[in-house]
Amino acid sequence: MPKPITDLIHHPYQPPAKFAAPQPGVFKASTVFFADVAAMRARDWKTKAGYTYGLHGTPTTFTLEARLAALEGATDCLLVPSGLAAISLVAFALLKTGGEVLIPDNAYGPNKALATGELANFGITHRLYDAMDPSDLAAKLSERTQLVWLEAAGSVTMEFPDLPALAALCRARGVVSALDNTWGAGLAFAPFDLDGSGEGVDISVHALTKYPSGGGDVLMGSVTTRDARLHQALKLTHMRMGWGVGVGDVETLLRALPSIALRYEAHDRSARHLARWLSERDEIAQVLHPALQGSPGHAHWRALCGDTDLAAGLFSVVFDERYGAEEVDRFCDSLALFKLGYSWGGPISLVVPYDIGLMRDASVARWPHRGTLVRFSVGLEAVEDLQADLSQALAAL
Repeated sequence: MPKPITDLIHHPYQPPAKFAAPQPGVFKASTVFFADVAAMRARDWKTKAGYTYGLHGTPTTFTLEARLAALEGATDCLLVPSGLAAISLVAFALLKTGGEVLIPDNAYGPNKALATGELANFGITHRLYDAMDPSDLAAKLSERTQLVWLEAAGSVTMEFPDLPALAALCRARGVVSALDNTWGAGLAFAPFDLDGSGEGVDISVHALTKYPSGGGDVLMGSVTTRDARLHQALKLTHMRMGWGVGVGDVETLLRALPSIALRYEAHDRSARHLARWLSERDEIAQVLHPALQGSPGHAHWRALCGDTDLAAGLFSVVFDERYGAEEVDRFCDSLALFKLGYSWGGPISLVVPYDIGLMRDASVARWPHRGTLVRFSVGLEAVEDLQADLSQALAAL
């Protein structure tokens, strides 16, 4: 007879099969068992026909990947520890020494920082292009271009580009296009079908930290594709980099994902209400929100997102130039419900002031405003309370 501790560890009990409940099971594993040596040698970690090691997937992570692929209209999905890790995975998988990546001037700042840091160290160059001018991208595409990043709407400044035109340029030149689709969340538009005929971007990356999580408590990213060859290239790099995600965080995402559409619409509805209200205030020179008339790229947003009429819960404002940075900081400090903090997509509204001069390259696209910019992420509080908070903080100016 084995000792009790051995019997405990190797106990033969198995729960009955076919357990069904609203949430899928949570499988935590590094080691995965094989029936015999033949099965171990036959198993291929590059497919989802079976399991080889926790880093290559469990039933829990495979379930989330399948649901995210369905959300974005893709066939394959990879999970990584953050949205920036998703950007890095694409860069490391597709860029080679001597090559070049093109990045929108208004893109997510850490994407540009990756290009000036690690990518430059590996002998990969980058250039910025004006996302609102497809001819600028066309002029900068070259034989050295191995990847083009797209983003809608632009980080912080919220311009909405002509995504179908930009993607078509890349497709015509045989260059891979990758979209940061965190803003669209797979809901505002279909990244792999931008023109209604099944043509779109090659890769969509998503900071699951934002709307899919919805709680401001998870860091995770995803990379989705429709191209099996491209997916395999990404998967090989994913394995070699050793990227994995915590199954507890995957469980949180699976629990939150069914409500993403309801939450996204609620964020959007409140953000538009506040954006329209602020556009009437004389303290504000311009409200930057893709769904508002007069915001840069509004026509592109209408053309792409008209069927869904969705526009996330983000917007920025430019204060009248009579208010300096110190006064705008005081406005932000005076807010009570809007908390100072990065990220977005959670239940609590956030605010961040930005120095656009440090973010934009004037040689690429001239920023037309002289006032200070503030970006708002609208949470799930009552919109009347958020408006009252903004009103009292404006009085502090």
